Amino acid sequence: MSPNPPFTYTPPDTPLDVIHLDDQILAINKPSGLLSVPGKAMEHRDCLETRVKAVYVDALLVHRLDMDTSGVMVFGIGKHAQRHISSQFQKRQLEKTYVARVSGHVVDDTGKVDLPLIVDWPNRPLQMVDHVRGKPSVTDWAVLVREDAVTRMELRPKTGRSHQLRVHMLELGHPILGDRFYGDAEVIAAADRLQLHAQTLRMRHPDGGAWLTLTAPSPF
Repeated sequence: MSPNPPFTYTPPDTPLDVIHLDDQILAINKPSGLLSVPGKAMEHRDCLETRVKAVYVDALLVHRLDMDTSGVMVFGIGKHAQRHISSQFQKRQLEKTYVARVSGHVVDDTGKVDLPLIVDWPNRPLQMVDHVRGKPSVTDWAVLVREDAVTRMELRPKTGRSHQLRVHMLELGHPILGDRFYGDAEVIAAADRLQLHAQTLRMRHPDGGAWLTLTAPSPF
């Protein structure tokens, strides 16, 4: 595992990519390199939440994506929608699908990683497997395509732990390309960004409960 490297925050200067908007839900395709919420330092104030609220004043945060991860991020329009969607996250009633490109060829076609995770306090924000103190963390996975020394994977997290997919792929023996936290020098150099994208989020609409599938095509 690589040490936490020096980092300069240079968020992408791109317009909001709205993939869905109605009177209850706003869904944005978050770019890689942009924080979901403000950091403590002044230079880390720019984030998706701030950009969204500058345009959609009633939009309320529901969940987060890692700064390096791109893809579907949903906001509730008003308190009722925020509570409804937040409850679905807490009760694990949503279906989340990610796409990742990982180092090496994964041998099996499908599988599951069931390894409990906890923060690695001396190396925050890194996470680690801990079978005694860790919180349950489960990821289903399937191979999409085997490329040259790379495997494109579909990842379906059943829990929502911090860095869950990064650590689970590392423990599988196939770290995600471009992962500056968990990859070695070769893995980091293999891509100009973390090759992890939140492609779909399937949820119940707060108004009536019909299923809604939000999709952002993978940029890699």
